Amino acid sequence: MVLVGTAALLLSLPLADAYARGRTEHLLLQRRSEAVRFADLADRMRTDADRMELSAEIGRYAQLYGASVAVVDTAGATVAHSGAAASGAAPAGAASSGDARAEEARAGSRAEVADARRRALTGRSTDRLPTVRPWSPDTVVIAEPVGRDERVSGAVLLTVPTAAARRDVTVRWSLIAAGAAGAFTAAALVAAGVTRWLMRPVLDLDRAVERLTAGSLQARAVSDTGPPELRNLRQHFNAMAQAMADSIGRQRDFVADASHQLRNPLATLVLRLDNVEPHIAPGPGRAEHAHALEEAERLEELLDGLLALARVESGTAEPVDQDVSRAVRERVRAWSPVFGHAGLELAVTGLPEGLRARALPDAAGRVLDALLDNAVKFVPPGGRIEVGAGRRTDGAGTPAPAEDTEGTAGTAGTGGADRADGFVFVRVCDDGPGVPPDQLPLLLRRFARSPEHQNVPGSGLGLAIADEIARISGGLLLVAGNAPHGLAVELRLPCPPA
Repeated sequence: MVLVGTAALLLSLPLADAYARGRTEHLLLQRRSEAVRFADLADRMRTDADRMELSAEIGRYAQLYGASVAVVDTAGATVAHSGAAASGAAPAGAASSGDARAEEARAGSRAEVADARRRALTGRSTDRLPTVRPWSPDTVVIAEPVGRDERVSGAVLLTVPTAAARRDVTVRWSLIAAGAAGAFTAAALVAAGVTRWLMRPVLDLDRAVERLTAGSLQARAVSDTGPPELRNLRQHFNAMAQAMADSIGRQRDFVADASHQLRNPLATLVLRLDNVEPHIAPGPGRAEHAHALEEAERLEELLDGLLALARVESGTAEPVDQDVSRAVRERVRAWSPVFGHAGLELAVTGLPEGLRARALPDAAGRVLDALLDNAVKFVPPGGRIEVGAGRRTDGAGTPAPAEDTEGTAGTAGTGGADRADGFVFVRVCDDGPGVPPDQLPLLLRRFARSPEHQNVPGSGLGLAIADEIARISGGLLLVAGNAPHGLAVELRLPCPPA
């Protein structure tokens, strides 16, 4: 469109200037012929009858064309004139006195008349006029010598109005401008249509890539318009996305199938170990049997975690609106007996009503289960665990999920719930031993266990599953140190659209 606009200007401006010059030339030729005729009459003027004939001619001319005509001798004295004084009168419409612009117009007109008269008295006719434009002066002066060469006896001065010429130029310029604007508009419409035709498949590809990045492996580019190159790109992209989805699906299916198929023989093995225990005599064999049973149960828990992770990663569920306040209240009520049996205090602080988020079904409850299970395992008896929730409308949030960030040693997290329309958060803080700052980034990895917690029951998949649930929900899971000691974990879920 910029190129089309530039081309329209480069074509219309010279065309408009050429017409203005042509109209000026036409005005000069038309009026100069009259000046030549008047000069011929003045040159043949010998008697009073000739003078009267000249005066009658220039009078009729001045009345017909609204111009002024003056005949002067070599000394500059007026021999005959008609209309406004041509020897220095102000242009029509100028103020009589007290107006600076009128004075400037008078001065300009006098200078123009004097220059034309001087040229005519030296035998030179007016062969060029200033190009007539809509803003040009109201009159121009055309001078013609009376006589030729050394026999110049005076000059004819025509003060010609330019209103008609300026009107013609204005009309023609308006037509040129309208044509240029129409051409530019037509080109702009064509450019917009072509751009939409070209960009529609590109935007469709962009949306498909965005959905793939968000975890929707079934996202495909559906636009079948555009040039052949982009249609081929769409086909190749869809083929690539299908191959990637098939590969990831096979991997997840393998993990899920392997976990599911191993659970049955493992459950049978655990049952057999339980049945064997009464037949083992007291001694070292009984202790080894207990260790074997613990490892089998640990393996069973690990398979359950892998199966749960595979189900979460399958991404079959769609985000839904859910009541976060109710989910937090129900999960805290369900876990209270477990915490009481473990000698821990579970408290709810700052839980407003009506907190809603858009996430996977029961995402807040499932993540909260993982966080509370972690707290039961790692916080020693006598500890305190606080659960809180709220809503933030600022996109930045806080760098650490703990209430008091001054003692925060570090943070870890993935996801993207910091949105312009705000997010709902659920925070779990404890006063346990916590985790060294250099190990905080490892907490959300699969099978990650700190060295001092290797003997604590668990598979190391709890926080990884919670983080995956938050990520697929479009949210974020943050882990940080709590002041003065302990751990603080915050789940952030996007608010539902208004």
